[in-house]
Amino acid sequence: MFDIILYICKRLRAFGIISFSFFLVACGLETNRLTDGQGEYMADPVQVALLIPSSAEATAPIAASLENAARLAVADLGKVKIDLRVYDTAGNTDIAALQAQRAVKEGAKIIIGPLYGGAANAAGLAVANKNVNILSFSNNSAIAGGNVFVLGKTFDNTAKRIVEFAASQGKMRAVIVHPNNVEGSFGRLAIERAAMDTPLEIVATQSFEFSQDGVVNAVPLIRAAVEIEEADLIFLTSTTAGALGLLMQMLPEAGVQPDKVQFAGLARWDVPAQNLALPGVQGGWFALPDYRKSERFYARYKEAYGAQPHQLAGLAYDGIAAIGALLMAGQSDKFDRSVLTQTAGFEGVDGIFRLNGEGTNERGLAVAKVFNKRVVILDPAPSTFDLPSF
Repeated sequence: MFDIILYICKRLRAFGIISFSFFLVACGLETNRLTDGQGEYMADPVQVALLIPSSAEATAPIAASLENAARLAVADLGKVKIDLRVYDTAGNTDIAALQAQRAVKEGAKIIIGPLYGGAANAAGLAVANKNVNILSFSNNSAIAGGNVFVLGKTFDNTAKRIVEFAASQGKMRAVIVHPNNVEGSFGRLAIERAAMDTPLEIVATQSFEFSQDGVVNAVPLIRAAVEIEEADLIFLTSTTAGALGLLMQMLPEAGVQPDKVQFAGLARWDVPAQNLALPGVQGGWFALPDYRKSERFYARYKEAYGAQPHQLAGLAYDGIAAIGALLMAGQSDKFDRSVLTQTAGFEGVDGIFRLNGEGTNERGLAVAKVFNKRVVILDPAPSTFDLPSF
């Protein structure tokens, strides 16, 4: 709770707009009223709908973790009262749309979820004429816009952080390596977009079939691209659950040495920890959230529920934290686009984040490298947003 409060206090003082009621208690000023933004007492809790696939066998554990995290966030808000109501989408887009309509009919002022992009898009369309916004757990930027926001960690946000850092370190010529699938294409496009605003030039891209043979066949082509184009940076979009491990083993074996050309990635290279021993990972750059804050959330969750949360659970906490912070700041229960996209942003599980006018999000990320099989922070995650998003 205090992370949320102190962050908003600091930002509001910076902008000179501390003039609301209850939330001033947290900022060291005295009051005992929660207002609707216009001085009227809000006697009733604000109704928030949580759409999750509780009855879908494959996603039931994720849904349970999301619900637990959301309830933990509600409890952490203290005197700000949120009436959290859970609606089961069963992992089905049609049901998600129906449940969104039901939630709004029953009084929901804003919807958190659903989990997947297709369901979030359907839910958004279903309630678009009701002026109710959706904070989905998806990271698919293609569904963002209108009344749908994505809370998930996006390729664009990570690519922007890594590309700008690489450019600041004097890197000028990059090769992108990506699997020939949807995820790989999204990653490539995100890097290309990010590079457009920097001196860094994308000199080649090399895709590969998402298979062991595909990686094996691509390695000599990657080496050739690096040598011919005199690249000083290789971007890999693959995850540790995908082709990253094989690439990091085979590229150095083929003569593409990380001490000669910088490796960088869009995925977390430190999860699982055994990846830190891979030859190609040594010296590599990747982005990660403020791990100190993440660890606090994980500890709180385990204390409350006796188990570790799913890696997506923090998104539910973030959604409630944002809503609660706005209410604490005296905002009414009308969560329109201008309110949700405030420049100062919010404090979440992994650090600061904010929503932008395109429906996507920006998160404060650190840049790290692997050194002697350990993670070393090169550039810490920011603690505030000082400039408007995008």
